[in-house]
Amino acid sequence: MNVIVSNLNKDKFSNLGVDIIKSINGEFDVDEIVQSFSNFFFNRMFLDITAIKDYKNFNNIQKLSMGLDVDKIIILLNDDPVVNSNIYLSKLVSMGIYNFAKNKDELMYLYNNPNSYKDVAHYQQIDNSIIDDVQDVSNELIINNDVRIIGIKNITSHAGATSLVYMLKKILSNYYSVMAIEVSKSDFLFYNDKYMVSVIERDLSNIILKYKDFNIILIDLNDLNNALASNICTDILYLVEPSLFKINKLITLDRKVFLEFNDEKIILNKSFFNKKDVRDFGFEAGIKVFYNIPPINDRVDNSATLMPLLEKLGLFTRNR
Repeated sequence: MNVIVSNLNKDKFSNLGVDIIKSINGEFDVDEIVQSFSNFFFNRMFLDITAIKDYKNFNNIQKLSMGLDVDKIIILLNDDPVVNSNIYLSKLVSMGIYNFAKNKDELMYLYNNPNSYKDVAHYQQIDNSIIDDVQDVSNELIINNDVRIIGIKNITSHAGATSLVYMLKKILSNYYSVMAIEVSKSDFLFYNDKYMVSVIERDLSNIILKYKDFNIILIDLNDLNNALASNICTDILYLVEPSLFKINKLITLDRKVFLEFNDEKIILNKSFFNKKDVRDFGFEAGIKVFYNIPPINDRVDNSATLMPLLEKLGLFTRNR
């Protein structure tokens, strides 16, 4: 059985030739749509983009992708140039929404032949200037489309790797298809995000292979062996919480602990350090600090704080 959520394009959903168990018409907050269908069994949802209130705001589309199984949704786009732009379509793909149509014939084609990522990957193959008035992203920012596997690992205990993976994923998902993997723990469960999975160490390689078509894979490495992590990841961020207690505790366990991280990407996380403090810490520890992150709230948009880190990693560049 299938459902229809329509608004301005209601006529395009008539006589589809499939069984419809429920149909609603009008403009709805995305939370209303999620609430109405999250516990409702259906085969496919035909969704009129104009039925989503403020559909140009990608936060609303992301709520939809997190609240419902987007593999079951076929979105009918309207003629709005914003909705039909490469940028908008690229972000749909990044959120895992692969089935979007422009007319009735395409609706039925996708119903019988749903897209996989490979069918829509070309929307992310173009270096697009990110011009997004709704979210006020700089139009000098350009996406770099190389596939990356980025590991994140705590050096000091509880340095925030899990939270940082979550926050980076939220930002990156606006531009890329992103998968997050957690090794040997199950903390990701509490984020209620189907694109964040927990695996045991022996299954890690198979899981990475499963999601090889994603642009970016973030891995919370936990206690994974450093040598193995280096073989898997294109980049590894090592997190240090530079409080006196955490540093003294770390050095007590191993006075030469920082020697093995001389050439690595060291991130100071939950740090109250200013620029001088960062320089002094790097000199005393004999390391070069890659980036300094202050204490931040994972409930809000942290793009201003974390986007420069993503630029340093080469995930975005700017026209100068």
